[in-house]
Parts: sequence; structure tokens; C-alpha cells
Amino acid sequence: MLIDVEKWQEIFNTLSQHKLRTALTAFGVFWGIFMLTVLLGAGRGLENGVKDGFPPIPNFIFIWPQGVTQLPYQGMPTGRQIQLKADDIEAIQKNVASVGMIKGQNSVGLWGGSPPYTVHNSRNGAFAVQGGFAGIEDIVNMRIVEGRTFDALDEQQRRKVALIGERVKSQLFGKDERVVSADLTINGISFQVIGVFRSLSPGNQQQEEERIYLPNDTLRYAFNQVGWVGDFVVRPKPGLHARIVEEDVKRYLAKRNRVNPDDKGVFGSFNFQNEYDKIQGLFAGIKAFSWVVAIGTILAGAIGVGNIMLIVVKERTREIGLRKALGATPASIVTMIMQESVFITAVAGYTGLVVGALLLQVIAKMLEAGGGKSGFFSRPELDFRTAVIALVVLVISGVLASLMPAARAAAVNPIVALQEE
Repeated sequence: MLIDVEKWQEIFNTLSQHKLRTALTAFGVFWGIFMLTVLLGAGRGLENGVKDGFPPIPNFIFIWPQGVTQLPYQGMPTGRQIQLKADDIEAIQKNVASVGMIKGQNSVGLWGGSPPYTVHNSRNGAFAVQGGFAGIEDIVNMRIVEGRTFDALDEQQRRKVALIGERVKSQLFGKDERVVSADLTINGISFQVIGVFRSLSPGNQQQEEERIYLPNDTLRYAFNQVGWVGDFVVRPKPGLHARIVEEDVKRYLAKRNRVNPDDKGVFGSFNFQNEYDKIQGLFAGIKAFSWVVAIGTILAGAIGVGNIMLIVVKERTREIGLRKALGATPASIVTMIMQESVFITAVAGYTGLVVGALLLQVIAKMLEAGGGKSGFFSRPELDFRTAVIALVVLVISGVLASLMPAARAAAVNPIVALQEE
């Protein structure tokens, strides 16, 4: 397909005759696309920063005994304190169809009482101890930086192994001292360190890293907690919302412990997926707001382009009349006006897209140099799909901006136009 060089030369000549007017008109479109790019990129950076604080697997719940029974049921009195037990785990796994995974968690010095005394060689400290299991890093949002995490054999054989936070390591071990496979003593009981973790939770990173994890059954037997379990960590089967398994497990526990179904304060729970869904909804709203603001600005720029093209048509009325008198069709006149309009919006908009993307890249590089994150802001970016949509918006804006001027030009009467002074 051959390019009509003369037509493009004509477009450039027309635009160059009014450089300031063209530049100011194009700036409206440039600013709209630039705002869209920056707003969406900043929204993605905020979303990434907040999501980084969530575990990789957000669809889980915690369930724990919360209060005493308030209602009598099946001959049982009020005022009973229900405890979770290890055999509840197997019963729930067997009888509650929505449960995909359930683990017990106990702790020492975490929810009250003094943290146990921990010693390694000549160094010591008091750190909370919590029960863990294979996959614990995906629940509490931590990354293993040395050694390994727990596996199934650690749980089954109640191995005396420990995961320690980086702050525990810094207090108990020297700078060049080997940590993995080293022994430490917790309240007089010896454990072997198998790994060191770094917390990825932005709000309580320091607190998390001052913690020691043991296989939960190891903790229960070592610290005289065999008769009870502190709380359950439950995940639904694939495809189910955590809300379903939360209701099912609490209902089954009430039935198993002969608790009145209307007695809602006996078992407490925290649904992580509900919180995750709220965040998803928030950022969907931010994204929609960004599009509304930016498209409004783009349309304002397009209206400016349309106004300028109306002026251009008015100024070139004699020229358009002459063209039509020499045989130019209305379609060719419309095409000429539309090309000018689309050209202005496309160049200005694409420039805004590129400048906005470059600004986001600069900010991302600065954050990366400073550790990759600033509070709840991380990795601002513009995805390819959004860029394509922005370009489509550009083309549509250019076409819309040219409709009225093109129609006005096509309607020019050559006889009347040639008589104008």
C-alpha cells in the first residue's frame, strides 16, 4: 500500500502554520494519557506493595476457642470452656467435606506469659515459640534465607528441629558463625536449627523475626501441651471460598462438643480471604477511578482537538470549495480532516504513554536501589494490556474529535465557498 506523500506534506504544512495552537491542543491529549499511565502504574505499585504483605496463599482461616458457652444444649450447662484437641483434626479432615488442609498450632510466650529462655553457647535471649508445619512459610508470609523449612517427616517423627527468625539469629549467633545444624536450648530442651527465615510482613516484620518455630507436635510434647491445641489453620478445597470452610468447621466443632448452634461466641475465627477480597475490591475501585479521571481528561483534550479542527475547516473553506469544484469527493475531504485529527491525538497520546511509562520505570529503579519497596508501595508498572487499551482510546478519541469538523467540511458548497473573501 503506497503512502500518499503529498497528503502528509499537506497535513504537516497545515499544522506548522499554527505551531502554538497545535502544541497546546496536543498537550491536552498528552496530559490525559500521561495521567492514565501514571495513575494506573501508581495504583499497581500500591497494589503490589499491599499484596506483598499478604501470604502467597491467602485463602485460609484461623479458628480458636474464644469464650464460654452462653446457652444450654442437650443437657450441657452454660459456662463451659471448649478446648480444641489433636483428635479434632483427624475428625474434621474426615467429616467436613470442604476442608482441604487443617493443621494445629500451639505457642509458648506468644499470647501471654513470658517467652521461653533460649541459649546458644554464651548468648541468650527470650523469644516466643510457635508451632509450625510443612508449608508454614506460605501461611505466615516468610522466606527461608538459609537452610530449609519443615517437611512431613519433621512433623510425623516429632523431630526437635527449629526455624529461627533473622533477629533471633543476630542475637544468638556471631557474624560468621554457622547457623544451620547448630544447637540451641529452649527452656533446657535442645533443638537443632534447620533454617533461618525473613518475614515479608511489612507491618510487624521485627516482631515476626523474633520468633522460633518448632513442628507443632514437637512443641506440644516438649512444653506439656499434649492435651490441647491452641488454634487450627484451615484451608478449603480448591475452588471453594474460605468462608464456606469457616462456617462448616465451626458448625462441626459445635456439634462435636455439644454446643448450641445459636451460641456464636464459643469459637473465634479470622478469615484471611475476606480481608484479601476487600483489598481486591479496593484496588478495583482505584483502577476504575483512574480510568474515569484519565478518560475524562483525554475526552477534554479530544474536544479541544475538535474545536481546533472546526477552526481549521473554517479557515480553509475556500480551499475545500476549490477541491470539491475540481472533483474531490466528500469522502476524500472527510479523510483529510480525520487524518489530521487522528495524527495530532496519536502523536500526543503516544508521547504521553511513553513518558508516563519511562517515569514509572525510573521510580521502579529507584525503589529497587533502595531495597525494592517503600512502605506499602512496590514495583509500579504498566502492563501490556493496559497500554493497548490506552492506544485504542487514543484512536477512538481522534476519530470522535474529527467527526463534526469532517462533516462540516464535507457539507461545504463549492460555489458559496469560492465566493467567500
